[in-house]
Amino acid sequence: MSQKPRLLVLFCCAGGSSKGYVDAGFEVVGVDIAKQPRYPFEFHQQDALSVEISKGWFGRVDAIHAAPPCQLHSHGTVSIDRSEYPDLIGPTREMLKVTGLPYIIENVKRAPLIDPITLCGAAFGLTSKDDEGPLVLRRHRLFESNIPLTAPECECRSYERDGYKIAGCYGGARRTRYEAEQIRHGGYVPAKPILQELMEIDWMSEWEMFQATPPIYTHHLGVQLMDLLAILAKATPKEPAV
Repeated sequence: MSQKPRLLVLFCCAGGSSKGYVDAGFEVVGVDIAKQPRYPFEFHQQDALSVEISKGWFGRVDAIHAAPPCQLHSHGTVSIDRSEYPDLIGPTREMLKVTGLPYIIENVKRAPLIDPITLCGAAFGLTSKDDEGPLVLRRHRLFESNIPLTAPECECRSYERDGYKIAGCYGGARRTRYEAEQIRHGGYVPAKPILQELMEIDWMSEWEMFQATPPIYTHHLGVQLMDLLAILAKATPKEPAV
């Protein structure tokens, strides 16, 4: 039986966040309401908000990561009717509080998270290049937690001063850099092989990458979670042998 800390990933999608936690040393199990045929770890198809941790459906759980759908708060949906998108952040937070476990909630920059940290691709050196020169990934994500978390500073502006162009990874943006930057003044999405290098993801479809979190983000968070769990394990008295 694995002695690794076990982390439950709710709304796991195709596994970007999960991969980062695995790289940090966790055993992960993912839950999502949709089938995820490319999810590379243990997976259960289920409504994430129906999960009852106390019943032990997934075995031991030491910590939880949850990424409720972001469409209600995403910049990419500002021009459409958002009324069809439910706000799942509040219900998710309340569910996680009840567990008493360390948890992290992830979402986009406009989301109403409480005292979140922000992680950015530039802070982790997520770069590539295309025919027109070097690129750096701008993919800001917020992370709320019931434990203290630290974040490296965003380095987008520094990379831009060094001649890097900003690249995104999301649906609805433009493949042509000139149109994206000069006409629409919006995001530029490079070709799939470049996206794979920018995101450090090679197992997903392009659309799945549009929804994904770069694994290096949750590797950074996972290392901090690991440290906390190690401290808690030392502080917990061991039961006497029978």
